[in-house]
Amino acid sequence: MRLIPAIDLKGGKCVRLLRGDFDKTTEYSNDPLAVARRFSTLDVQDLHIVDLDGARSGEQHNRAIVQAIAAGTGLDIQLGGGIRDRASVAEWLENGVSRCVIGSMAITEVATVTDWLHEFGPDRLVLALDVNLRDDGTPMLTTHGWTRDARVSLWECIDGYSDAGIKHVLCTDVSRDGAMAGPNVELYVEILRRYPDLQLQASGGVRNIGDLRQLRSHGIPAAISGKALLDGEITTTEVASFRRSA
Repeated sequence: MRLIPAIDLKGGKCVRLLRGDFDKTTEYSNDPLAVARRFSTLDVQDLHIVDLDGARSGEQHNRAIVQAIAAGTGLDIQLGGGIRDRASVAEWLENGVSRCVIGSMAITEVATVTDWLHEFGPDRLVLALDVNLRDDGTPMLTTHGWTRDARVSLWECIDGYSDAGIKHVLCTDVSRDGAMAGPNVELYVEILRRYPDLQLQASGGVRNIGDLRQLRSHGIPAAISGKALLDGEITTTEVASFRRSA
């Protein structure tokens, strides 16, 4: 299983939000490149970056920082936040980003995103699908920074890309994100039961190395961790041991 550290950028700083709430921001560093370099010592391959300013405005305010991280770490960068047109996808993929993360548009503009998958290839795009669980357990999608109910289930959305060669899906249980409540293992197991060929990235709720071991034991291909790494709840020594025991 791949561990993917996460950095959220806001105002040029490394921050974390609680359940996507901009009013509940924890600032970790005013030097995101230094944080990224520290993550690179964990012997990981990937880094997940979210441009929170871009997610709000559609403008890439943190462009220079992202490019510096891509050039200065050797990590494969997957970037989300404000990528809303073909030109932005093409520009980022030509300037150091390995994969572009597509959020709300993956739900609201399926035909457009399908065209991008065909043009750029399924290895270059990640569909970020955020869910709230209904009382009956059905994962329902939410969009626009978790402020709108899409009235589409996770299953309906993934099925809609069946002919597009979809490969990378990042799924977040909104109730777990940033809350250190533990990942929704049951959800991720069900996703892979239905779609065994997906390169699924589990996101939200990872508290410690035990959570990563649990996800790995269920065959989850990748897990994203931001807060636990930033807070030191997952240490460099633990990550090294985790990788050796794979």
